[in-house]
Amino acid sequence: MSFKDILVTLAGVTASETGINFAVELARGHGAHLVGLSILEPLDLSAQFAPGSGYMAVDVIQEIEETHRKSAQAAASKIEAAFRAACSRAGISHEWRLAEGNPAEAGVLHAHYADLAITGQIDPGKPPPGGWARLPAQLALASGRPVLIVPYAGRFATAGKRVLVAWSRTRESARALDDALPILERASHVTVLSINPRRGEGANELPGADIALHLARHGVKAEAASTVADDIDVGNTLLSRASDLGADLIVMGCYGHSRMRELILGGATREVLRHMTVPVLMSH
Repeated sequence: MSFKDILVTLAGVTASETGINFAVELARGHGAHLVGLSILEPLDLSAQFAPGSGYMAVDVIQEIEETHRKSAQAAASKIEAAFRAACSRAGISHEWRLAEGNPAEAGVLHAHYADLAITGQIDPGKPPPGGWARLPAQLALASGRPVLIVPYAGRFATAGKRVLVAWSRTRESARALDDALPILERASHVTVLSINPRRGEGANELPGADIALHLARHGVKAEAASTVADDIDVGNTLLSRASDLGADLIVMGCYGHSRMRELILGGATREVLRHMTVPVLMSH
């Protein structure tokens, strides 16, 4: 099993040389077609400087907006050149797309046509403007596709050699595990971790053993483990265990719901999105 179409949103960390190479190497490993997506978010000053709120002449507003657009296009052209060069060096099938509009909405639309979407974690110390700040969570909650989120700090040449799977008896968890199978089948070590497992979760007394057996039928060598944590500390417990295991990827369900303009995330999902130290594959 392999991914055949991978999308990478090229902004923030994923627009850097490290981020682009991460996506290229993942695509090369799966023999996948890689789509690089850059999104121009229009600058709309009309409401901000409407009469009664600090009036500014219409022609001045239009000039500022056009200057912003040209600057964004120039930046996108540089990213495009770096993306195409990296893909050509790796010898992979690829294409470049330039969209315009709200980044969260455009990202979700293009992710519909991919097996996997790659995006970058938002730096909480330097949150981007507009729809970019909502992009990772929006992709995970609304695209219907697995989303691989790359931390803004650190260098990651690849991911998926040593994988930690967060397992619970939920639809989101089952979906994430199934979506991650192309990666899990190539991993050298997989740990299935149940946090605060409930009695009667499966036919086996050892939490996670049933899903580990399911993975074994796919050729995945996985070991089951369990731990306990306070409900408010599940995210930190997961990140801590990933560090202890030397994991280079976390697979987990994404909990919450989205109405395009509003995101309501579960506590563990929100915690991991804020403090992740390794790439995380999420599915909703």
